[in-house]
Amino acid sequence: MTRYALGIEYDGSQFCGWQVQSGVETVQEAIERALGAVANHSTRVVTAGRTDTGVHATGQVIHFDSASRRTLNSWIRGVNSNLPAGVVVTWAKEVSSSFHARFCARARSYRYIILSRPVRPTILARRVTWTHQLLNVQAMRSAAEDLLGEHDFSAYRSVHCQSRQPIRFIHRFEVGQSGPWTWFDIQADGFLHHMVRNIAGVLMPIGAEEKAPSWAREVLISRERSHAGVTAPAGGLYLSRVDYPEHFDIPSPTDPISFW
Repeated sequence: MTRYALGIEYDGSQFCGWQVQSGVETVQEAIERALGAVANHSTRVVTAGRTDTGVHATGQVIHFDSASRRTLNSWIRGVNSNLPAGVVVTWAKEVSSSFHARFCARARSYRYIILSRPVRPTILARRVTWTHQLLNVQAMRSAAEDLLGEHDFSAYRSVHCQSRQPIRFIHRFEVGQSGPWTWFDIQADGFLHHMVRNIAGVLMPIGAEEKAPSWAREVLISRERSHAGVTAPAGGLYLSRVDYPEHFDIPSPTDPISFW
């Protein structure tokens, strides 16, 4: 058996999340079906991080094992020819058996994209989050700084989160703005269920100057989900990168959303 790692990009609006579920189309199911057609045997994949319904990915990483010998190009082209339009393999690499897409990951990064304009988007519907309000990026940056470092993020996780402990370390949190576009990039050692969307649900009222920048820290300290804002829509969220130890030589993802 040989272990392979693949880079995956997908439009989450076309799937009911990552994980296989009965009766609905998911990203995992589509990939495993396509891999099976190329490998000529059933194949299970392991992902760096599960995403919810409507959440996108430009830098997802998976691994799988196969006894079938194929060139890397054959894996890429063969799997892509069997995938629906909303998901694609961007690269393939043979890795050691010690590589694990989930447990070897050192950090994960997400990007959240917001469009501010008086009317809702059409072409980008379900691919960005829309608000009719202009956002104060300096206020959002000030709030983001209070979330850097290691904290108990209980107030920022879903009530349905199954993680055993709520401690996470945010390494990087940057907020950018250009014209009607506002976005933030957040990197952490891991994320709780709905953590990024709940952070967005706090930052957006701060950016709209409905709340003070200090509110983000007040919510954090409370450790109570009920003290935070609403969970922001899934359409603006992208899993943009997964980082691994250098000796695995995992390719850096291309960034099709870098113009935001």
